[in-house]
Order: sequence, then structure tokens, then C-alpha cells
Amino acid sequence: MKPILILILSLRFILAFSQTPFPTKQLDDKLHALLKESNAPGFSIAIVKNSKLIYSKGFGYSNIEKKQKVDENTLFAIGSTSKAFTTGLLGILEAEHKLSFDDNPRKHLPKLEFYNSILNSELTIKDLVSHRSGLPRHDFSWYLFPTDSKDSLLARVEYQEPFRDIRTQWYYNNFGYLIQGMITEKITGKSWEDNIRERFFTPLEMARSNVSIAEMKLMKNIATGYDWKNLETTEAMEYYNIAAMSPAGSINSSALEMSRWIEIWLNKGKYKEKQVLPEAYVKKAMNPLFLIGGGITDPQFPDQHLNSYGYAWFVSSYKGHYRLEHGGNIDGFSANVALFPTDNLGIVVLTNQNASILPTMARNIVSDLVLKTNETDWIAYMKEKLTGAKKKLSETKKKELEGSVNGTKPSHPLQDFAGDYNHPGYGTFHITVRDNSLFAQAPKEEFYLSHKHYDVFTPMKMKSGTVDKNSDAGFNFNFQTDEAGKIVSVALKLEPTLDPIQFKRVKTGNK
Repeated sequence: MKPILILILSLRFILAFSQTPFPTKQLDDKLHALLKESNAPGFSIAIVKNSKLIYSKGFGYSNIEKKQKVDENTLFAIGSTSKAFTTGLLGILEAEHKLSFDDNPRKHLPKLEFYNSILNSELTIKDLVSHRSGLPRHDFSWYLFPTDSKDSLLARVEYQEPFRDIRTQWYYNNFGYLIQGMITEKITGKSWEDNIRERFFTPLEMARSNVSIAEMKLMKNIATGYDWKNLETTEAMEYYNIAAMSPAGSINSSALEMSRWIEIWLNKGKYKEKQVLPEAYVKKAMNPLFLIGGGITDPQFPDQHLNSYGYAWFVSSYKGHYRLEHGGNIDGFSANVALFPTDNLGIVVLTNQNASILPTMARNIVSDLVLKTNETDWIAYMKEKLTGAKKKLSETKKKELEGSVNGTKPSHPLQDFAGDYNHPGYGTFHITVRDNSLFAQAPKEEFYLSHKHYDVFTPMKMKSGTVDKNSDAGFNFNFQTDEAGKIVSVALKLEPTLDPIQFKRVKTGNK
């Protein structure tokens, strides 16, 4: 027995000293370089391997003006990475035999009405989860016209037009997650917010994580959101209160606390022996539900295949490794959460830069390093993308100028355009005349309407009482007349997949 014992001890010694230590310095250097090239104020990152936290750190500033530094406890808005929490609640309720993902959502929300009878009768919760309802985003409905009433927001769905039949094309839609959140409220008798706190934050010891901007503002060590405007100047942004659309993206958290959320996905739903998510749900939710596009290789990412969407996760292969991930974007903040289940690896990256590419690049840098794949120079890739984005911005501005018809004027005096314009699936624009100029007011934003040509006006955001001439709303106000020449509506191209949305004039005059 003695030779066998010596052999065992020798093998243990060899294994103990042959394991490669985590390349902290190498990763630090890469992430510092990424921060510099991305022009982001700051970001925080956490890495979980073999169900243990192996790296967590902050880079840059949570507040530039105050020179406050980011650390692993800094709170950021995590945007749509909140969605997996919402669908996770449904997974818990399924395990409790209170619903099925194949249920029609109207079974649980009788007041819910969709645009047509086919949607009403055939849509399932699973269709909403996987963004295959045939509805486009309709995001301006909740973004420009926010409300604290989930019921009020839900009532708009009836007037939101689809662009495809059910289960024929993948297209992202936040309202499907509002509906999921409201289903959990109906079944439990508790708000979505309370369900998130009780089912996830408490058992995962996510004591600083919260579900609203109001709560976040009460905390210390919180990030200020910033916009890299036109990829030229960095400006602080106001926090966006997502209000009733909370189940689609209202969670605020830190990299450190999000690492516990990652841990349960890599540990069969358990955290410190507590079963937070049902094991059967975790196993199911790691599988795709619907292909995105053709699912074949994206030319930009030749090592990424079979892009799909599942239970609030984008699913694909990354350089031969099975990956689930989801991004998040809300005013001033971007995020990415990624899981490599077969490699027992999880990564979370949170930044206070609006619409930022940084979280994706940081995730990829970590993935290559930890998985020991052929490394891509992601910083060089990012620089190339940013150069292309700047060029595109310049070309877009040039096309806008070229698209105007010179020498035209509105068909009516500006006062004739004033009034309230409503669409039941969105809300009401209040259009007024001040200082011989038109302005459009929505609950979220006020726009100065710059005359483009004929009865078409380009909206420019108002900031602190002045016109932001560099702002781009992404749509125009195109006023329509009836046969008598009276202005009766305004059309806005709010959805690229649909005809312009018609807001009917419901009230005339400045007040």
C-alpha cells in the first residue's frame, strides 16, 4: 500500500502546483486599455468560474465631476439584463404548478387585448418570452409616454400593430416582458418589484440591489450615467425612470451582487445550498427557443454560430463554446451578462456609458483569456467599429441636409398646427407655439420642431430651456390634412417595420 500512497500524494502535489494561476495582471492591463479606447467614464466587472467568484474589480469613474472611482460594489442600471429575473419568476411559478409557458397570457390577464383575434387566441407566454409574437418594438410608447400604472401601459397593447404572423420572425419586444411581470403579479398577489426582492434579492444576499431609480438614489456608491454624444463629448445624463415597464429592465445592481445571480445559473439554481431557481427550469432555460435570422454564421463573427433566443437569453456558440448572454441599455448605462454553462464560467460587465460597446468587448476579452481560445484583438475591433460609427454619423447628417426641399414653407400659419395629437397605443403630444416656433411636448421629452420642408418638421430635444441642435430623435413630424385642408393628424415613423404611426388631432389650440 505504501507505493500507492506515495503515488497518490505525488499526483496531488503535481496537480496543486501545475494549475495555472488566474492572469490578473494581464486582464487588468487589457481592461485598462479598453477603458481608455472606449472613452467610457468607468465600468465594473465580475467573473465566476466553477461556481466561485475569481475576479471582481472597478475601473474608471462612477462620477467624473466628483472624481469618484468605480469598484465592484458600485450600483449601475442593468437595463434589459433584468429580463432573465422576470422570466425566472415564471420558472418558479411553473415549478409551483401555477402556470405553464404554453398558457395563453390572457388566461392570467383577462383584460389583456391584442391588435387582432389571432394574437388574442394563439399567442403563448413562451412566444412573449422568446420575442416571436410578430410585434415590433413599439418602444416609443413607453419611453416617450411613461406611466407608473402597469394597467394603463398594458391597455396600449391592443392598439399596437404587428408586422409579422406569430412565430415567423424574431423581433425584440419589451411589452412581452411587461405582460410576464403582470402575470406574476396576478398569480402571487404581490407586485413584480416585491417578487423580485423576495424571490431573488433576499436569498442571493443582494442587499444593495433595487428595482427603481428612487431606491437607487437613496444608496451610496452609485454611478452617474453618461452619454458619449456623437462619439465626441461626454455628458452626464439624467436617470430614466422606467416606471411601469419595470419587468423589462428596471433593476439596479453591482457587479459583485450580480455575480451571485450568475452563480445560481452555473450551480443548478442553488446559492449556498438554497434552491433559488428550480433546477428543472435552469436546465430548460439554457436551451434556445427560436432562431434569430438564419442562425448561420454572422460574417462579423465567424466563430459564432446558431444565434438564437431562449428564456431571456441570447444563445449561440462562441469559438466552440456554448454561450448564453444578454445586454442591457438604458439612459446612461450599458451592461452584459454572459454564461458559458459547459465551461462553468460567468461574466458580468456594467458601465455608465450610454449605448456602449464596452461590455461586449470586455466580455469577449475575458472569454478568450479564461477559455484559452485563439485571442481576437477586441480593442482593435472596437476602434474599427467606432471609426465606422463616426463616419456613419457624418453621412447621416449629410443625407438629412440633402433630403430637405429648399424654398418650401408650411401650408398653414404655425398656430394652426397647435393642439393635442393622440394615438391610443402610445399617448399624446401637446403641440404649442412659442416665440414663433413650434414645440412638441411628451411626458418624457420636449422637442423644438425645426421646419424641414412643406409640413414636415424635425424634432430637436430641449435641454435646460435651450435647443440641442445636435440631438437626433430618429423621426420627423409629418402633419396631415383632410380634404378641406384642415390639419387633422401628424404621422411619425416610429417603427421601421410599419407605416408611420398616425396621431390624430383631438384638441386644437395652444392650450
